[in-house]
Amino acid sequence: MTQKGILIKGLKKRYGSGDTAVDALKTVDMSVGPGEVVGLIGPSGSGKSTLLKCLGAVIEPTAGQMALGDELIYDDAWKVRDIRALRRDRIGFVFQAPYLIPFLDVTDNVALPSMLAGRSNSDARSRAMELLRALDVHHRAKAMPAQLSGGEQQRVAIARGLVNQPPVILADEPTAPLDSQRALAVIRILNDMAQKFETAIIVVTHDEKIIPTFKRIYHIRDGVTYEEKGEGRGFD
Repeated sequence: MTQKGILIKGLKKRYGSGDTAVDALKTVDMSVGPGEVVGLIGPSGSGKSTLLKCLGAVIEPTAGQMALGDELIYDDAWKVRDIRALRRDRIGFVFQAPYLIPFLDVTDNVALPSMLAGRSNSDARSRAMELLRALDVHHRAKAMPAQLSGGEQQRVAIARGLVNQPPVILADEPTAPLDSQRALAVIRILNDMAQKFETAIIVVTHDEKIIPTFKRIYHIRDGVTYEEKGEGRGFD
């Protein structure tokens, strides 16, 4: 089962027990290769949030298998000793809101996860600047979050998600607050970064502006996933 990217087989999550049990995830099968950006779509209550929390090692599934990058992390039980280190080092998160720390400048916002992972301050800031250049926001390196536009804040948040070079990024409604032009720019950036760093990215979205960009889409309904090919436009 070991491979780069994301692989999920027969994932289940049950809340509660007995007559009050709720099966939030019944059968989830997914794969996302390195360098691939895949959409995850479903109505409210379908299991999207639960799946993202399981993938992000925020909650424990009930059964099934999950591999992130080259590591089997769950096989009917956690297979890693340090869940916090897994979240910090192996999984990048991009949220609907950037959640930048208001009293740190752009460089330190991006560098902070790398510092927490044990890198020296100079190495972490050097890596942060590399990503800021790649995302064309390096000219704002010393700015404070409040001085940035919404699009700039989201690019900084993407840089922060990539700073530890995780094999996986989970993006939860990353374009919801953006207009069409900025939304498509964010998805283009995610595609570029996925290919450049061989990162597997799952984008949870309701945003009809970006759905046509996905080459593959997973739908989830009542805790069950099924796959369809997207329109195939992508950003090649």
